[in-house]
Amino acid sequence: MEQTHDLDWLSGIVRRLLAPGGCPWDREQTLESLRSFLLEETCEVIDAIDEGDRGHHREELGDLLFQIVFQAELAGHPLSEVIRAIGEKLIRRHPHVFGDTEVSSTEEVRLNWEQIKDRERGAARGALSGVPRAMPALPRALLLSQRAARVGFDWPDAASVRDKVMEEIDELGAAASAGDRAAVEHELGDLLFAVVNWGRKLGQDPEQALRRANGRFGERFGHVESELARRGSSPAESSLDEMEALWQQAKRRPGS
Repeated sequence: MEQTHDLDWLSGIVRRLLAPGGCPWDREQTLESLRSFLLEETCEVIDAIDEGDRGHHREELGDLLFQIVFQAELAGHPLSEVIRAIGEKLIRRHPHVFGDTEVSSTEEVRLNWEQIKDRERGAARGALSGVPRAMPALPRALLLSQRAARVGFDWPDAASVRDKVMEEIDELGAAASAGDRAAVEHELGDLLFAVVNWGRKLGQDPEQALRRANGRFGERFGHVESELARRGSSPAESSLDEMEALWQQAKRRPGS
């Protein structure tokens, strides 16, 4: 009889790994120790999406699914209950699909979702409630500012945020000149937060923008290293002027 590769099958594998006589490494794990693995697997899924490789994407989704099943087993959550909870939540929060609510835009869908979520959680919630503290700082800054903007706490336009960015640059420079490390950290944080908001006002996702900038930097610096190696040299053995010339050369390449 052909093996059915479903969630029950995967759960059985995980239970075997965690059982006496199973895998010693898996048996030592806790929810706390798995935090970094969950983040790593999530980032690898994102990398696969960026690569546009369907096979790699499927593989990484499997790794992420394993983390979910593994955590459910460790915590003693029956997988059927995990699935039931999310299924019922999706039905409740999509009354325009599973009920008789009518919507005319994606914005109405979002507002309905937020209102339903507020009712489910009961007590009055602040605009920033529910923004995960464990999120990486850049996307968390964007989400915080989006939530505040929804209730009217926002700059009127992109130009006004640009002015704020310039103000924060001056304040960071003053803190650096004073040699005040605590103030430098404070002002650097304010500057980064302002830049995130400037990007938001310009209709850009700062996380995606920075990811692409990181990619360009890596490719261009790789060109610098490879060209220097071709000449029998390395960055450590080269002048900044030599490396800058190769950097500019890399920038002129198609797609750079």
